[in-house]
Amino acid sequence: MEGEDEVSLREQHFHSQVRESTICFLLFAVLYIVSYFIITRYKRKSDEQEDEDAIVNRISLFLSTFTLAVSAGAVLLLPFSIISNEILLCFPQNYYIQWLNGSLIHGLWNLASLFSNLCLFVLMPFAFFFLESEGFAGLKKGIRARILETLVMLILLALLILGIVWVASALIDNDAASMESLYDLWEFYLPYLYSCISLMGCLLLLLCTPVGLSRMFTVMGQLLVKPTILEDLDEQIYIITLEEESLQRRINGLSSSVEYNIMELEQELENVKTLKTKLERRKKASAWERNLVYPAVMVLLLIETFISVLLVACNILCLLVDETAMPKGTRGPGIGNASLSTFGFVGAALEIILIFYLMVSSVVGFYSLRFFGNFTPKKDDTTMTKIIGNCVSILVLSSALPVMSRTLGITRFDLLGDFGRFNWLGNFYIVLSYNLLFAIVTTLCLIRQFTSAVREELFKALGLHKLQLSNTTRDSDTTKPSANGHQKTL
Repeated sequence: MEGEDEVSLREQHFHSQVRESTICFLLFAVLYIVSYFIITRYKRKSDEQEDEDAIVNRISLFLSTFTLAVSAGAVLLLPFSIISNEILLCFPQNYYIQWLNGSLIHGLWNLASLFSNLCLFVLMPFAFFFLESEGFAGLKKGIRARILETLVMLILLALLILGIVWVASALIDNDAASMESLYDLWEFYLPYLYSCISLMGCLLLLLCTPVGLSRMFTVMGQLLVKPTILEDLDEQIYIITLEEESLQRRINGLSSSVEYNIMELEQELENVKTLKTKLERRKKASAWERNLVYPAVMVLLLIETFISVLLVACNILCLLVDETAMPKGTRGPGIGNASLSTFGFVGAALEIILIFYLMVSSVVGFYSLRFFGNFTPKKDDTTMTKIIGNCVSILVLSSALPVMSRTLGITRFDLLGDFGRFNWLGNFYIVLSYNLLFAIVTTLCLIRQFTSAVREELFKALGLHKLQLSNTTRDSDTTKPSANGHQKTL
């Protein structure tokens, strides 16, 4: 009987492993297909290309798609874990959700951490060096020569990073145990290096997310149709049409020798056509879309931003009075044993919405920063090098998102796998400073966003706009008419 029970347990364990592997494969396959369509939408279409370059671009495309799929998995991992815990609490004995268990959640977290390390330290550097390689001088040109050069560059890069981290660890913590632990490549070095990358990602999120939270109002204002209050769209479309015809006549009347003026006029004509398209879209929009959707979306964004800042403020108070509020505090009861939110399923749904909102805001803020503005992908006109840079940036942001959500107190879900092994999560001063900076910077960005129009008009009224004291005032003097067809005046 004992032998039969042992065989039965082995069979159950085997079937469980097969079921979990199949689920992980299916989830990743869906993410990979979606990521492939996203990248091919922005990738530059090459008409004529040599066979060797085509193979190199194809390999780099597959590696970038894999990285983007891993990034999407890292973003979806925390919401999936939260909703899985609530489902297991609601239906603990349901046969159809037996596959949704703690073993599967732990496995997904470990796979996400492993693949994030693999993409960040191996696949993406390989794709970049492989794309830029030409083969060593004296060797026969071809794929093999380019692979050889890429592998040599990867080895040199690994030695450089290993030396930098080794020296930094020796300077910061100069003891025998710390020095010996660096020789343990798998158990200490890679998690330590990934912890440093995660800290950089959290700092980048600290810079991007507040900017994105304020920029979301502008972005949604550009995507949605604004209400038409005291505006005559027919008259504005008529004026824009006359301006378009005037520019077209000027372009046709200029000789081909005046090439510079023609390029300027063509650019101006393109801007006028874009403005005309926006006005026609506003005219065709229904009354519900104009007067209900836009205010509702703006109020929803304002509520989500307010709740995010409020949760961070509450987390700051909890950090000051309770040690268990630390991200590296006491472990939770486990998956399916207790709710992770005070308000149950409703609170968990709110946490998921806020996590997605923070991720979208961080991406918007990342591309809004002046330093990363050149990284913005363009449809059918993005080089593979820029695609690799975008995939690495999104991977860093998505890998740091679970850590940031836990650090800010957006969720109480304890990080599983290598995500929870970061040493800096146990430092009270780092965590408290991070929360304070996020709350302060977000508040300042929102104040600047909502007072920018008033500030511009005050500068104009006082005549200070001529001194070019602010970027917004300087930009407003050179901008074209806004979407409503005329300049904003007080």
